[in-house]
Amino acid sequence: MESHKFKMGINILVVEDEQSIADLVELYLKNDNYNVYKFYTGKEALECIESVPLDLAILDVMLPDIDGFSICQKIREKYFFPIIMLTAKVEDMDKIMGLTLGADDYITKPFNPLELTARVKTQLRRYKKYNNGEGFEDTNETNNEIEFSGLIINKDNHKCILYGKQLQLTPIEFSILWYLCEHKGKVISSEELFEAVWGEDYLDNNNTVMTHVARLREKMNEPSRKPKFIKTVWGVGYTIE
Repeated sequence: MESHKFKMGINILVVEDEQSIADLVELYLKNDNYNVYKFYTGKEALECIESVPLDLAILDVMLPDIDGFSICQKIREKYFFPIIMLTAKVEDMDKIMGLTLGADDYITKPFNPLELTARVKTQLRRYKKYNNGEGFEDTNETNNEIEFSGLIINKDNHKCILYGKQLQLTPIEFSILWYLCEHKGKVISSEELFEAVWGEDYLDNNNTVMTHVARLREKMNEPSRKPKFIKTVWGVGYTIE
């Protein structure tokens, strides 16, 4: 077990009760010069979360004491660093559950450790851009704030104000909303939105965008049937009008 002592660099939490998998993930992450805090139970992980400034968490869904969904939910009460869920199940509901609770990505066992480390790098890159006040490249670099119908979204400070109240968005939620606002009036397909926000190729039957949009609407107190801002164009994608 790793010490909770603070280390310089990027700190990654790994929670996995199968020791062989946890050790393998730790090995590959350390090879990329990350600091790894590895635990086999949720209880130990929760203690680490409160004492270590983490940059990313990798959570197994099935743990002996507290399931990964509960840990994810607990993290999202206070923190916005990226979360990647590990699941041994192939059911879409597991993936949707994790994404709905605030996870940023998921990977199904068995997995290639190189794929996991690639996803870690993608999430960390996005998180760093979010914290540094950077955003998507824009053809008009002075247009860094969009305001309409009570919504103000600013990519310089990554703040989103709706009817005078700041929304607590994760980096991915902010990126989705900014991309849709940036292309206001245009219907954006799930494929385009996924590739723009996640930076990966879109796969058929990918529910990732749908679940993140649903969570975004929930934070905006949008009714699911007739949302004011993010509208679904069935069979095509999403639009903000």
